[in-house]
Amino acid sequence: MNKFKCFYLGWSNTGSMNYARVSHRALLLANGKVLITGGYNNGFLTSAELYDPSTEIWTLTAAMNDARQGHTSSILTNGKVLVTGGFYLNSAELYDPSKENWTITATMNYARQWHTASVLSNEKVLVTGGRNGNVYLNSAELYDPSAGTWTLTSTMNHARQGHTSVVTNGKVLVAGGYDGNTYLNSAELYDPSTNTWTLTSTMNYARQSHTLSVFKDGKVLVTGGENGGYLNSAELYDPSLGTWTLATAMNHARYDHVASLLSNEKVLVIGGWNGVALNSAELYDLSTGTWITTYSMNYGRQGPTLSVLTNGKVLVTGGWSGSTNLNSAELYEPTTDTWTTTDGINNARVWYRSFLLTSEQTLVPVGKNGRPLDNFRKTQLFYFINNEYFLNKHLLFDLECEGGGRGRGGC
Repeated sequence: MNKFKCFYLGWSNTGSMNYARVSHRALLLANGKVLITGGYNNGFLTSAELYDPSTEIWTLTAAMNDARQGHTSSILTNGKVLVTGGFYLNSAELYDPSKENWTITATMNYARQWHTASVLSNEKVLVTGGRNGNVYLNSAELYDPSAGTWTLTSTMNHARQGHTSVVTNGKVLVAGGYDGNTYLNSAELYDPSTNTWTLTSTMNYARQSHTLSVFKDGKVLVTGGENGGYLNSAELYDPSLGTWTLATAMNHARYDHVASLLSNEKVLVIGGWNGVALNSAELYDLSTGTWITTYSMNYGRQGPTLSVLTNGKVLVTGGWSGSTNLNSAELYEPTTDTWTTTDGINNARVWYRSFLLTSEQTLVPVGKNGRPLDNFRKTQLFYFINNEYFLNKHLLFDLECEGGGRGRGGC
């Protein structure tokens, strides 16, 4: 009896959240757990919950003091989480993971939704822009965790909501958004040492509800968004030159999607909307300047969250499916990492006497008459990997069978 290792490839369902939600926020804590806050599900949510990667279980934690959608969450250097704003709030509160409780802190100077928050090297948090009713904001303010206070900083050159911000080379880059009349291609830099905003070169495309991701060399990748139409364009910002350069376009136009840099220096982009909720995922490789289509999620998701866990896996939660808000969550194992098993779904065992290796290196089980088992072939395909493993794209299980061969004329 030979036993072959079978691994789950791509996305697998993990435990579901206690509440369906869209436009919520997710944050990886120092203890390795993921904190989910707020969002919308037939009303704005105060609820918060924790995901434990070691058990794949969701646990409700203390609820926030205010219901929030379109807010921000930031992890401070002291390990606490700062949550700000939302529809249309100026309130802010702190979550203490050690006590699992929320404490109200000083209010911002302006109520705002769809703003951004960036943690600076001096431990302060910069909040920019957003919207308060019909007023689009160019204001920015700093939260000082040591004093628990907010201070207005100089204003941005453009009011904007639905923009993005990242820290690169010690400055905060803010790009794109919508000012109530125009989709923006403008970008500007905040310098904490001088407390000033400076316009940098404009993007090639105006966009809102896009993503920004920072590579280790400081370059910034912007993807997708919308400006009256859905965008598949991508651009690279070089902070040393202050210039934007068009990158290869994504395979799918998308906005209200999510993206994150993986440990292999590739950027994973998933979900979003382009007339339908997307389940597609793709990877950008900076070294080759190309996009690689990877395995699709089990659900289309607009407005989900994405968190890279300490074990390298990627957790995606919630979002809008096109018909309902989702409480489901999925895990992605990057294909360039070592294949790993989980104790998740479908711990089935199957026994077959032999397999047929096709020209596409697909292993199909055959019966005693040597003919492929068609009913199995339609749903479960095995792949021959490095003469070592059999891999099923959709299910996780162990494979045991009789025979001494691998791939041809035996198991």
